[in-house]
Amino acid sequence: MIDPVAIDLGFIRVHWYGIIMGLAFLIGTYLARYNVKRSGLDPDHVLNMVVLIIPAAIICARAYYVIFEWDQYKDNLLSIFYVWQGGLAIHGGLIGGVLAGAWYVRKHNLPFFRLGDAFMPSVILGQAIGRWGNFINQEAHGDVAPAEFMEKFPAFIREQMYIGGQYYHPTFLYESLWNLVVFVILMLMLRFFKKFDGQIMFSYMILYSLGRFFIEGLRTDSLLIADTLRVAQLVSLCLIAAGLILMLIFARKSMRSKHEDPSK
Repeated sequence: MIDPVAIDLGFIRVHWYGIIMGLAFLIGTYLARYNVKRSGLDPDHVLNMVVLIIPAAIICARAYYVIFEWDQYKDNLLSIFYVWQGGLAIHGGLIGGVLAGAWYVRKHNLPFFRLGDAFMPSVILGQAIGRWGNFINQEAHGDVAPAEFMEKFPAFIREQMYIGGQYYHPTFLYESLWNLVVFVILMLMLRFFKKFDGQIMFSYMILYSLGRFFIEGLRTDSLLIADTLRVAQLVSLCLIAAGLILMLIFARKSMRSKHEDPSK
């Protein structure tokens, strides 16, 4: 088992979870600057936005998780702040990040959907990296897996997924790999196939949610409503539907605009 504490100085402990999340934010910020600049916008806006987006995303991701797992925290409210132990819900983080970004965009009169398109590859790449924090904490895994199946994975993954005398499906890995696939698709779309602002955002909503829906069905630690309905699957279905509807609306609007003005 990998020690979740990377550095222990006695008076302070640095956890792998925090290091991995910090790395995800750092790489995502660098990539966002690159994509924003290619989109014809001032990349300096990225750092200004990140200063707002990262805290908002972390706070909302934690609040989202705590709300659905209130019984776990109600008797020790201080534990709500133990974010290094895990418990950051991606959908909550997305809500916080979008709200903070939308506030900044509106304040500075920037094109929301064009900026969103430039940010989405960073978001999905950050999610792919962040899932390895779940790996270190032995969370976000699936149900019991046969030893023969786990032999297909590298030894360090098998050992970390050996919990309480049993192997568990490394669903963190499944989602991380899916997110990497989505990242490549979004980068290619942004670089070669983008037809209208918002296309990359809506594609992210559809593709990420599609993978999350199926992978969530394998997990044993899902946030639940009424002890039966998996919150992430419900949210994923809503995001897929919203993404498809918005994609259709914006695509038609773009085609109509080009038909009226062939020079575009």
